[in-house]
Amino acid sequence: MESLSKPTPDCYRSIAAPSKGLFKDKGSKFLSFSFPVTSEDQIKEIITSVKKEYFDAKHHCYAYRLGHLGDIFRANDDGEPSSTAGRPILGQILSAELSDILIVVVRYFGGILLGTSGLIAAYKGAAADAIANSFIVEKLACQNWEIHFDYLQMNEVMTALKELKVQPTDQVFDEKCSATAQIRLSDTERFKELLKNVEICQKA
Repeated sequence: MESLSKPTPDCYRSIAAPSKGLFKDKGSKFLSFSFPVTSEDQIKEIITSVKKEYFDAKHHCYAYRLGHLGDIFRANDDGEPSSTAGRPILGQILSAELSDILIVVVRYFGGILLGTSGLIAAYKGAAADAIANSFIVEKLACQNWEIHFDYLQMNEVMTALKELKVQPTDQVFDEKCSATAQIRLSDTERFKELLKNVEICQKA
């Protein structure tokens, strides 16, 4: 796992691609999988897929955290004793200061009970291994804006976006023009000031 600078209010840490980890104890195997995610719908699809692929496993426990503030999160024990699986997984996500991440740990029971402390250590270790095998990246929190302008205002708009180092998308150039721009949160006020003579609205 790479060490990056401490996140700013609109800059946060996540993972670039899926990764895997493994933890073994007394015959039990804990297979861990981390995924970069951006929505709870995406998370549901991934969990369903993992459960389908590892249908013969006894437990499919997980935790996730979303958003640049990391204020959307959940931990699930999937039948393990309360707080012995999901919380340790989430704890590793928080410890690594990651967001937009899902970690699923699949357990194959080895026949010997591990006890509460053993389970916590196992799920913690499995999640930590998946994170250790991932590539950490910095993400910028942005908002999508629609820009509507007259043809004669095109130079003003494009100059402003260039100053903000933003590449517009969905561009329409006609008598009435429009474009979509992804603006970093910390640049929002500057964006509004630069385009104060142009109609802009935030996209949902």
